[in-house]
Amino acid sequence: MHEPRERGSNRRRLAAAGFVAAGALLASTALSGTASADPSADDVRDRIEELEKEYSEQAEAYNQAKQDHDAAQEKLEDIKADKKEAEKELEDMQSGVRSLATAAYSGDDFSSLPYLATSSGPEEALRQASDMGYLSQSQQDRLDNYVEKKNKLERIENEADETESDAEERLEDAEEAKDNAEEKIQEQQDLLDELTAEERAAATEGVDGGGDSSGGGASAPQGNGNAQAAINFIYAQIGDSYSLGANGPDVWDCSSLVQAAWREAGVNLPRTTYDQVNAGTSVSWDQMQPGDLIFFYDGPDHVGMYVGGGKMVHASNPSKPVAEVQLNSYYQQNFHSAVRVG
Repeated sequence: MHEPRERGSNRRRLAAAGFVAAGALLASTALSGTASADPSADDVRDRIEELEKEYSEQAEAYNQAKQDHDAAQEKLEDIKADKKEAEKELEDMQSGVRSLATAAYSGDDFSSLPYLATSSGPEEALRQASDMGYLSQSQQDRLDNYVEKKNKLERIENEADETESDAEERLEDAEEAKDNAEEKIQEQQDLLDELTAEERAAATEGVDGGGDSSGGGASAPQGNGNAQAAINFIYAQIGDSYSLGANGPDVWDCSSLVQAAWREAGVNLPRTTYDQVNAGTSVSWDQMQPGDLIFFYDGPDHVGMYVGGGKMVHASNPSKPVAEVQLNSYYQQNFHSAVRVG
C-alpha cells in the first residue's frame, strides 16, 4: 500500500525535480538552504504536454508490439498444424522405407559388399545404395519422397522455434511499452496532485482542448456519404473509458476507437496509427472534413476523428474519457497529417 504523498514545499520540490528531464530546471539558491521555487503554471503545462506526447508514443508502441505478438502466435498455430500433418505423413512412410533400408543393409537386394561394409546402419546403407545407383526407380522414388518429407518437417520445426521466439520478444516489447506508458500517466498525476483546481485547468488547457466528455451533450455533425455512420458511432462513445490496448465496446484507446467507428461505416481500418495513416487519401489541415482521421506527433502516435468546426473526438489516455475537443494551438503544433477514408 502506498504511503500518503506529502504536500507542501517538500512535495513541490520533488515535482520541480521532474522538470530536469524536460529542460525546465528551476533556479534554486546556492548553499543558503533556502527552498527551491515552486514550478510555474507554464512549467507544469509544458511538462504535462510533453508527458502526453510520451504517453502516446508508448501507447502505440504497445499496440504495434501486441499486434506483432498476436500475428506471431497465429502463425505459430498454423505452423504447429503443418508440423502435425508432416509428422503424420512421415510416420505413414517410415514403415516402408525402414523395410527398404533394412533390405539394403542386409544385402537382400544388393550384392556390393564394399558399400555394405562401410555402412553404419540401414538408413546409411540405403543412402549409399542410392548414391551408387543400386535402387530401382520405384525404390528411389520412395526414398526421395521420404527425404523430402523429412526435410520439410525439419524446416517446419525450425520455423516454429523462430516464430515462438519472435512472439516472446514482441510480448516483452509490449509489456515494456505498457510499463513506460503507465509511468508517464503517473508522473502527470503526481504533478497535478500538487495544484489547485484552477491551476490544474491551466496546466491541462492545451491537451484537454476544452473537452466535452458528457456523453450526450454534443450532437453529431453532418458528414458526407458513409462518413455519417462513422461520426454517429464515435459521438455515441463520448464519455466511454480509455484503456491501453482496449477494443470496445465501452472502453477504447485512440486507434481502436476510430477503427470501430469506420467499421460501422463498412470500412476496415488497420489497428495501429502507424498503419492507419496510410489507409486513406492525405488531406491538409485546412481541407479536413467531418469523418477524416487526424494524426499527431512524429510516429504518428495519436489519432482522433475530425468532426468539423475545428473540433475532433478522440480517446487520449486513462485519466480522461472519450471526448470532443477543440483543435487548439497545442494540437496544431503537434499535427502530423490527416487522411480521408471511406
